[in-house]
Formats: sequence, structure tokens, C-alpha cells
Amino acid sequence: MGRVVEFSKMHGLGNDYIYVNVMDTVLPNPDKLSILWSDRHKGIGSDGIILIGRSKVADFSMRIFNADGSEAMMCGNGSRCVGKYVYDKGLTTKTEITLETLSGIKKLSLHPGDDGEIESVSVGMGPGVPLKVNIGVGIGFSGHSAGNKKTEGYLVGETLNVGEGPTVCTAIDMGNPHLVMFVKDAEKARVAEVGPFMEHNEMFPNRANIEFAQVLDRNHIRMRVWERGSGITCACGTGACATAVASAMQGYTDPTECQVIMDGGALTVSWDPNTKEVLMTGDANLVYEGKIEI
Repeated sequence: MGRVVEFSKMHGLGNDYIYVNVMDTVLPNPDKLSILWSDRHKGIGSDGIILIGRSKVADFSMRIFNADGSEAMMCGNGSRCVGKYVYDKGLTTKTEITLETLSGIKKLSLHPGDDGEIESVSVGMGPGVPLKVNIGVGIGFSGHSAGNKKTEGYLVGETLNVGEGPTVCTAIDMGNPHLVMFVKDAEKARVAEVGPFMEHNEMFPNRANIEFAQVLDRNHIRMRVWERGSGITCACGTGACATAVASAMQGYTDPTECQVIMDGGALTVSWDPNTKEVLMTGDANLVYEGKIEI
């Protein structure tokens, strides 16, 4: 019999991960295990795995591996679930904690419900700013030829033709790379076709998360997402933040409070145009706990 690992299956708005406490142990080959465990037919089924560890610079640390085995820098939905995990399991009694990620230290405010368990979490996501991309290469789609002169620059409010017709696009850095595409109808957006094409586009040397955003009014956006390394997911926390920031930059929505409605539910996002800081609030849910042999 091999080693048995205890895990928790959790989700934020349907963005589900397998959470493992590695504070006093080492999980070997987490990239390979993420591929195996994330398989929804032969494994546990998830968008990836998240390892919760100790930190010398924060209360806890978080490492994220996508369903394809690649390591992510940050996950908004995942960070909220980490907050719930450490509080509900008695690993902390604080409702204000810090979390070390590959994109920096994030501040979490935990909101307990009447039963004493965490219902929702607010995350200080850090700054939301324009992302530097490779301009002049790789954009071509549906018969539109790509350029070949590679220069670095910012893509803010530029109209591109990338398979959804002329589309206003803004690239945002949320500690990880995002391309927000403002579409007429998010429900009809070609997420499965355009998403992987743009994820791997030469514009983004480290690939990118792709958001298809439809502005509903000054305080609401309907968004669907293609996540880097995971494909179509029910929700993406950093993607919701990037969408709200890009929309506020364009003057489409109110920066102080915007609800981003995804397939799995809604997140509330605020962005300070002066400091560029982003605050995200949403739920965190335990699905079940189990053990798996490796």
C-alpha cells in the first residue's frame, strides 16, 4: 500500500481545487499529482491542487498547480478557500491573516457565519495595472494575419479582431496575466475556440487567462473565462478583478463597487484608481474531505 494523503475538496463559485496541508510534510511531484487528481473521470476531479504551507513572511503560504500541471502565481478563489480552511480547522483564530503567494503577500479578511465557520472572505489582491505584452506579433485569428515586428507595450482599450469580430481588449496584470475582451453577448462568446488561441498567443510570453466580458450596467458585468492551464472554469477570482479593473479603466463601470457575474456566481470587486489596489469579496465552500493513495 502506498502513502495515504488527506485532502479537502473546496470551491469558490464552482472554481474547485483539491487542498492539501503540507505544513508538516512534503507532497512529492505536485505537478504530476495535479494532472492525475484533477481528472474528472479517473481522479478526484478539480481545476487543480493547492498546497497550504508554512511561511517565514506571512501567516501561511499557498502553492497552486493547474489541472495541466503548470504552477500558477495566484488564485483569488483559491485564496478565499485557504482562508476558510485554516480558520475552520483551527489552524488560526485570527480573522485577519496574510498569505504568501508567488505574486506576493495577500491580506485576507475572514467573515464567519452564525455557525462560527467562514462564509465569505475579502482578499486584498494587490494592484491591478496594465500588463506589458509583445505588440505586433501573434494576434491573427480567423484569417487575420499576425504581425512579425516584436515590440513591448501595453494593450489598453485597443480594438482587435480575434474571433469575436472587432473587440475592445485590455491586458491586465493581477500578479498573473489577463486579457479582458469586451463582447456583446458573453453567453454566445466563442470561449472554447478563442480562449486557448489567445492563451498561447505570442503576445503573452507566459500565456494568459482570457476573459469574455459583457457590461450590463454601471455596477454589473457578465463574464466567462478561459483559465491558463485549466480551460473553461466556473469562475476565476483574478479574472473577475482584471475584468472590473479593465472596465473601470474604460469608464464602463463604477470602480468603487462592481459585481462580476460568472458561471459559478458573483464576486464583488472594488478598485482604487489612485493606489491601483483591488479588493475582492466572495464565498468559500467545503465540498467534502477524503483520503487518496499515492
